[in-house]
Amino acid sequence: MADGTDTKSSNQMWGGRFASGPAAIMEEINASIGFDKKLFAQDIRGSIAHATMLAHQGIISTEDKDKIVHGLNTILSEIEAGNFEFSRSLEDIHMNVESRLAALIGPAAGRLHTARSRNDQVALDFRLWVKEELQKCEQALTGLIAAFLDRAEEHADTVMPGFTHLQTAQPVTFGHHCMAYVEMFGRDRSRVRHAIEHMDESPIGAAALAGTGFPIDRHMTAKALGFREPTRNSIDTVSDRDFAIEFLSIAAIAGMHLSRLAEEIVIWSTPQFGFVRLSDAFSTGSSIMPQKKNPDAAELVRAKTGRINGSLVALLTIMKGLPLAYSKDMQEDKEQVFDAAESLELAIAAMTGMVRDMTINAARMKAAAGSGYSTATDLADWLVREAGLPFRDAHHVTGRAVALAESKSCDLAELSLEDLQAIHPAITDKIFDVLTVEASVASRKSFGGTAPSEVRKQIAFWRARN
Repeated sequence: MADGTDTKSSNQMWGGRFASGPAAIMEEINASIGFDKKLFAQDIRGSIAHATMLAHQGIISTEDKDKIVHGLNTILSEIEAGNFEFSRSLEDIHMNVESRLAALIGPAAGRLHTARSRNDQVALDFRLWVKEELQKCEQALTGLIAAFLDRAEEHADTVMPGFTHLQTAQPVTFGHHCMAYVEMFGRDRSRVRHAIEHMDESPIGAAALAGTGFPIDRHMTAKALGFREPTRNSIDTVSDRDFAIEFLSIAAIAGMHLSRLAEEIVIWSTPQFGFVRLSDAFSTGSSIMPQKKNPDAAELVRAKTGRINGSLVALLTIMKGLPLAYSKDMQEDKEQVFDAAESLELAIAAMTGMVRDMTINAARMKAAAGSGYSTATDLADWLVREAGLPFRDAHHVTGRAVALAESKSCDLAELSLEDLQAIHPAITDKIFDVLTVEASVASRKSFGGTAPSEVRKQIAFWRARN
C-alpha cells in the first residue's frame, strides 16, 4: 500500500510521473495483495461510509453515491462467493476494489477517492480489522476464563502440591491453582478492552498526511464506522501503528501465559507426575512407541508463543526508524499482525478445549502434596502462634525437625511427639492438627489464600464479572 490519490484503474497507478513500468522485481516487492486482501470487508465498509458522507456534504451527487454503494456491495458479494479475481499488478486491496468498481459502474467510480488517500484508507482498514480481532480475543478469553472457573469450582477442595523453583513448597488446592490462571487471563482481557478504547478513533479524512480542503464531515464517518470520534492530527493518523503494536504486545503477554499453562500441562501429564490426563482429542501417539500419548496440543501452544513474540519484535523494528508521516515500510505491518492473530486465536481455542476436557487425578495430586515436607511452614507458624517463638527461631526448629524426618525416611506427621519435643519442649500433641495437607490448606484463609472457602469466594467474584 502506498501514497497516492490517482484513481485511474490501469495497471500503472503512478500516473504520468513515470514513463515506464516497474521492473519485475519492483512489482514483486511492491505488491501487497497477497496478504492485504484479508482487509476486503473493512475496505468496502470504509468506502461505503466515505461515499455516503461525500454525498451528504454535497461533494458528490446522490446518484453517483448510489452507484458507488451498489457497486461496492456487488464486489463484496463477489469476494465472499469466491468469484473475484485479485490482480498482483493492481498492488493492493484498494486498487483491486477500485478497478473492479470502475468496470461495474463506469466514471462514477472515480469520484469515490475524492478527499482521501490510500494512506488514510489503509489506516482505516487496518484499524477496523484489529479492532474486530480484539473483540474476538475478548470473547475467546472470556470462554477460557469460564472453563477455568468451572474446573476451580469442581476442585476447590482437591489438594495438590504448590511449587516454587518446581520444588514442592506448600500444599494448595487445584481450584486455587486454576484461579491463578483466571487472574492472568483476566488481566489479558482487561488489556484487550483498554486497547479497544485507545484505538477507537477513525483515521479516514486525514488524507495523505495534511487533511483535505473538501468540506468533509469526519465525525459522520467515525460514527458510521462505529468509532468514538475521529483522530485529531492528520500527520499522526497516517503514520500511527501503535494500535497494531499494542495488539501484538497483548498477544505476546497472553501467549506467554498460555505457554506457562501449556508447560504445566506437559509436565503434569507425564507418568512421573500423573496429575492430569489429556483426552485423545488433544493428544497424539508415536509412530514407533505404541505406549506413548503425547501432549502435542499443549506443546504447539507453547511453540506458537515464539511466533507471536517474533511478530511483535518485527513490527517494533519496522517502525522504530520511520520519520513522519507515511513510509512504504509500513506495508510490512500486516503480515505480522495477521499471523499473530491467527496463532493467538488458535492457541486460546486449543487451551480452552484442553482445560475443559482433561481428567484430573485427585488421588495422585493429594499424594504428591504431602511430599517434600510441604507442611514444614505450618509447623513453623504453629511454633510462632502457639509457643510464642520468634519466626526465625521457629524456622530453625522446623529445619531440625525436617532433618530428623529425612533421617527416619518419614513425613513430618509421622514423627512421634517425643521426637518433636526433643527438638523443642514447647511442642504439644496439638501440632498434629496442622501437619496434614488438608489442615494446611484449610488454614490459609487470608484474602486470596488457598483455603477452599477463600477459593469459592474468588470464584463467586469472577463469575459475577465474567
